[in-house]
Amino acid sequence: MKRSTMITGTSLSRFFALFNPLRAIRDFRSVWMQENPYRWRFALVSLVATCSIFSVMFQEEHRIEPRAPEITWITTFDPNRTDAEIMASNIANQKEQDRLKAEREAREAQTREVYETIGRVSGIDVEAARKEGEAERAAQKKAEEEARQRALAEIEARQGN
Repeated sequence: MKRSTMITGTSLSRFFALFNPLRAIRDFRSVWMQENPYRWRFALVSLVATCSIFSVMFQEEHRIEPRAPEITWITTFDPNRTDAEIMASNIANQKEQDRLKAEREAREAQTREVYETIGRVSGIDVEAARKEGEAERAAQKKAEEEARQRALAEIEARQGN
């Protein structure tokens, strides 16, 4: 096991030695220093070839025209509705929202009762937990009401301008 790891490590180090930049620079320097009457010509041809390839690459330009956005119009409402129809629709929607909110609050109250029963059986101070929960709900309701009042004030300010 140790010998195979050593062989693998040696072969990997030989493999990575082929890509050593310092070795490449030393090799280039030793070849460049050798007396060769054509070295400047080869350097010039290499430079011209490299510059030609890069100039062609930089001049190419491919732009794609952006697609026009697809517009989806809301078609569920009749555009010729009267204000009375709009108000009736809003009132019906608000009644539905109030009904859903009342159902949710009833479910939450029932859940609280179950937890209170479990708490009493477990020996937890249920009254303190209830007061804390009520305080949290009151604070949340107050924050929601303040946010609603701010939104209404912003709407009225925009309509006033």
